[in-house]
Amino acid sequence: MLSAPDLLDFLSRRGGQEYRAAATLPAGRGKAAVCRDVGEYRFTVRGESVQATGPSGQTRQLTRAAFGEIFGAYRFREPVATGEWTDLGPLFG
Repeated sequence: MLSAPDLLDFLSRRGGQEYRAAATLPAGRGKAAVCRDVGEYRFTVRGESVQATGPSGQTRQLTRAAFGEIFGAYRFREPVATGEWTDLGPLFG
């Protein structure tokens, strides 16, 4: 599981490539603690902008700070590349 800052670092190193990751929220304490699935999100980082598409299909452009505020409490399962690219700069840079 990745924290929101870890996911942002992961995405930043792969700028322009879209990844999907299942979001979870921790619930409970101690031995009774579980992670409740929230849904699958798709993310792309391009420069200082984070594009996030939620389970409903709504897409938003976020700053890195807004990403941290919205997703700070979430934990993410391993991100998987979707094969979509929004920026070909990494290929030709």
